Amino acid sequence: MARGMRKSHPAGWLRRIGLETLGWTLVVLGLAALVLPGPGLLTVVAGLAVLSQQYVWAERKLHPIKVIAYRAAHEGVQTWPRIAIGFLGVVWITGLGIFWGLHPPVPDWWPLSDTWWLPGGWGTGSTMIGSGIIAFALIIYSIRRFRGKQDPDPAAPKVADPTERR
Repeated sequence: MARGMRKSHPAGWLRRIGLETLGWTLVVLGLAALVLPGPGLLTVVAGLAVLSQQYVWAERKLHPIKVIAYRAAHEGVQTWPRIAIGFLGVVWITGLGIFWGLHPPVPDWWPLSDTWWLPGGWGTGSTMIGSGIIAFALIIYSIRRFRGKQDPDPAAPKVADPTERR
C-alpha cells in the first residue's frame, strides 16, 4: 500500500477510484476557478475533503483550512452589518451573473475590442450565479450554526477583520 494512504477493503476499489477521481477533479476545477469566475477556494477545499477520505496528507492539509474557515464564518455573522454586507455581495455577484449571461450590447464607452465585452456569455454568468447561490447557502448555514455562539475553536489563529481599523 502506498505511504500516506488509508487502508481500504478489497471490495471498495470502485469507491476508492470514484472518490479519487472526484477529489482530484474538484481540486483541478478549483485551481482553474481561482483565476476564472467561480468558487475556486471552496472547490479546492471540497476536493481536499473528498481526498481526505483516502489520504492522510489531504486530511492534514484540510484541517487548518477548516479551522480558519469556521473562525471566519463565526466572526462574519456576529454583527448585522457583516451579515448585510455578505447578503449584498450575494446580490451583487448573482446580479452580475445574470447581466453577464444576458450579454447586453457593447456600450460606446468600451475601450477594447468588442470581443472582450463580457466573454463567455451564460457559461461565465452561470458560474457567477452558482457562486452567489453557494454564498447565500453558506451565510444561512453560518447564521444558524455560529450566530450568538462561542468561538468554534479558541485555540485557532485569529482571522483578520477587514472592517476593523488599525
